[in-house]
Amino acid sequence: AECIVVTSPQYLEASEPLRPWRHKCQVVPLGVAPGRLPQVDETAAQALWREGSLRVLAVGRLTYYKGFETLVRAVAEGSGRHQLAIVGEGEERAKLERILGDAPHGDSVKLMGEADDATLLGLMATCDVFCLPSIERTEAFGIVLLEAMRYGKPLLVSDLPGSGVSWVARQGQNAMVAPPRDAAGWRAALEEMERQPVQRQLLGRLGRERYEREFDIASVQREIERIYVLALRVEAEEQAARLIDVSTEAPFDDDVPTERSDRLLVVIPALNEADCIGEVIAQTRAHPGVDVLVIDDGSSDETAAVAMLNGAKVLRAPLWQGAWGAIQTGMRYAVRHGYRAVVTMDADGQHEPGYLPSLVEASRDADVVIAACPSRGSRARHIAWSYFRMLTGLSFDDLTSGFRYYNADAYRILATEEATLLDYQDIGVLLLLRGANLRIAEVAVAMNPRKSGASRVFSSWWTVARYMAETTLLCLSHWKPRARHAR
Repeated sequence: AECIVVTSPQYLEASEPLRPWRHKCQVVPLGVAPGRLPQVDETAAQALWREGSLRVLAVGRLTYYKGFETLVRAVAEGSGRHQLAIVGEGEERAKLERILGDAPHGDSVKLMGEADDATLLGLMATCDVFCLPSIERTEAFGIVLLEAMRYGKPLLVSDLPGSGVSWVARQGQNAMVAPPRDAAGWRAALEEMERQPVQRQLLGRLGRERYEREFDIASVQREIERIYVLALRVEAEEQAARLIDVSTEAPFDDDVPTERSDRLLVVIPALNEADCIGEVIAQTRAHPGVDVLVIDDGSSDETAAVAMLNGAKVLRAPLWQGAWGAIQTGMRYAVRHGYRAVVTMDADGQHEPGYLPSLVEASRDADVVIAACPSRGSRARHIAWSYFRMLTGLSFDDLTSGFRYYNADAYRILATEEATLLDYQDIGVLLLLRGANLRIAEVAVAMNPRKSGASRVFSSWWTVARYMAETTLLCLSHWKPRARHAR
């Protein structure tokens, strides 16, 4: 599936079966067509109630999880000032009848069984409070609540963690909540609603407005259409990725028109980052004038689909490239489309998109800006950094940060064949840019712990040893013992 539609955020959050697929989930509530709930003749419906008491209505199948026993006890064992009508039939009817037979005010409750539409809508239009006393999150949403909201009725519902009921019926906005299975608590809530007719009317009016705003079937239709558009876009782009080899696109040069010279391109290399890349993209796209390009470097999970669903452009390389190869693909894309600058960022949640304005501000006086967080490094990494500073003359605090800003002059250099000879976006890149006499600056930032995956460089002692050897040779090839690069 490209998308999974869930009816409320609360149900999604509490669902264990959906936990592995949350990156695919979109929340769209259930809805009701207004035409199904027409205005009714309330005068005729008044005969369904007795005069002078709070009119309480509940609708649903008489089954255990609906919790009707609690509501029946709350009314039938109370003061007798409330009257309850329950519309519905089911296996719990005999049990409820026994409770009513023993209760002091059993005649205050009517088990109406199945009712035709006219009777049901008449009851809904003339009740004072609509109740849903369910006791388990098997009650996932409560569409009957929408019907009551359509008629401007205040709601009284059970407080069910992990159910969409508490999302539809919001405490203090269009509803009151009571503890499940607690007849005394329900009785107290009904008595409070009886004492506050003005508050009841306000809750009902706010519920009606929210129904019109969020739960009219037309609003639901628009949301479903939006999801289909996204799903079709994902499928189309995935097909295009299978057909187009990015390495065979036309060569780029300085004559390419600058189509996006006013925009910043954020390049994110990604390998199996489906769990966290969506949030990174969403936070990045919240900044004005920013486009996001994800280079899917051979992922076997849903990274590409999640990235596209969150509004990123996705390129899938024909071969695994490694992080620097993926980044260089992004640089070439920026050259081809004429972006004013490129920022590189990891997909694993380490880098905070909130620092983008800081990098842009620092670029006023520099061609390249490194987002530095030396505190993230271990003691061994700091020793390695000191060693490489000695070899290169570079004096930056954070030599290996992948969170960097490159203006057009810088990223064009990094899109060349010479830059293809590099393996990492760290010291070699800085040496190449220094050789081109570009200005490099640092800004201090905070970084988060990695949310998923492991470092491609520091994943094992073997990769660390190889990295140290290769980078040492690279530094020696650029040996300039008397050159010290200013910050």
